[in-house]
Amino acid sequence: MTATEQTAAGQPRTAIVFPGMGPSAFAEVGRFLVLDPFARRRLAEADEALGYSVFDRLRESQDDYSEATQIAFLVNSMAAADRAVEELGITPDICVGPSFGQKAATAFVGSLPFPELVRLTAEMARCELAYFAEEYQDAVTHTFFRTPQDRLAGILAEFDERGEWYDYSGHLDEGFCMVSLREKELAELKRRVSAIGGYSMYTMVPAVHAPAFKELRRRVEEDVLPKYALADPRLPVVTDQDGTIVRTADELRTMLLDTFDLPIHWPKVVDTLKADGVTKLCITGPDNLFHRLDRTKSNFEVVRVGPAKRGRPPRRR
Repeated sequence: MTATEQTAAGQPRTAIVFPGMGPSAFAEVGRFLVLDPFARRRLAEADEALGYSVFDRLRESQDDYSEATQIAFLVNSMAAADRAVEELGITPDICVGPSFGQKAATAFVGSLPFPELVRLTAEMARCELAYFAEEYQDAVTHTFFRTPQDRLAGILAEFDERGEWYDYSGHLDEGFCMVSLREKELAELKRRVSAIGGYSMYTMVPAVHAPAFKELRRRVEEDVLPKYALADPRLPVVTDQDGTIVRTADELRTMLLDTFDLPIHWPKVVDTLKADGVTKLCITGPDNLFHRLDRTKSNFEVVRVGPAKRGRPPRRR
């Protein structure tokens, strides 16, 4: 039976979505780690895998994207997925992990056991830290929305004229973009975006998903990933770069590497999910972005499970 036939027969398909990282307060993240039973279970696994207390390092961290912060986000995302499956009875048919969410997706679909995925995440974080200490030290990624594409193109054309570096790092929705650039150019970009009616959201340091970062990709490919044996995913996974459906370990490995030097393209993900007959998204983890996108809300029923908002258990008749 095709996806379309399943939907027509009253069997709509569900995608589980592990969101990308955004800035978060320790109070919110730490409270979930301590109080949620699913998070406590995953946190214990992470502590054992790394040989240190993730919570203690998170409490001491001043960096929104430190190793401990990344591990805590991973723990909370997996805990939310555990709740969705075990408590809410959600059975996904396909999986998506935009940006950092790829890591939780890799564990959820069984391509890497969670303890190994924790170690891989930590090693990737250390590799990124070393890379940005040496290269693109002043690179940031800025996210903004309600920005007319033609007028944004005019602003960026001026970068080209001056020989100033920038890269698109994400296409999230109509007029909703991520651009990587030198930090010294950020204030002027924000001013120009505001002048054309756009709104700035947040800035990520270090930068992400930029074609300029091919050397970072190479380092992870040669020095980190060979230590880990990926398995074929139990569920199909949709890449966040172009909406391709991943079904093998080699394809998933490529997806994990593509995140370093290819931009996110959420509209292509949405197109793939719709073509596959998906009508519901279960977003598991701390999400301040993807559930809010117009393209998400207009195409799917959205269920959120995580620190910000728990999904409600199904009513019993």
